[in-house]
Amino acid sequence: MPHIDHIGISVADLDRMTKWYAGAFGLNVRQSGTIPGVGIRTVLLADSEGAWGIELLHREGSVGMPRPTDPDAAVLTQGYGHVCLRVDDAAAAYDALVAAGAASLLPPRAARRAGAQLAYVADPEGNLIELIDRDLPSP
Repeated sequence: MPHIDHIGISVADLDRMTKWYAGAFGLNVRQSGTIPGVGIRTVLLADSEGAWGIELLHREGSVGMPRPTDPDAAVLTQGYGHVCLRVDDAAAAYDALVAAGAASLLPPRAARRAGAQLAYVADPEGNLIELIDRDLPSP
């Protein structure tokens, strides 16, 4: 069964976004470097167990795509729309991320699954992050 190893995000300001993701999620820089010949700088951040990570990539001349203003608007553009992180407490994670500089897009509310909550924020460059507190389905 596959598992997500990391999420790659192309960013405008690699240093700023490295500091933000490290601080907001408690991630550590595991690797940084360049991809020779194409001018891409990379930083791989991961949790303390190395169970998941975020790879930030920067290339001079890159351009931003239109940033949706809410989760519903994100579905008007095909492709990856958001990353969803399962957390212990969606409201607490939402509050912490907003305090760290994330933009509030959808405050915590009941999810479709009974007893679960979800929320949406955007990182400082406008990338959507969903937070959900739910258990994995039983096998």
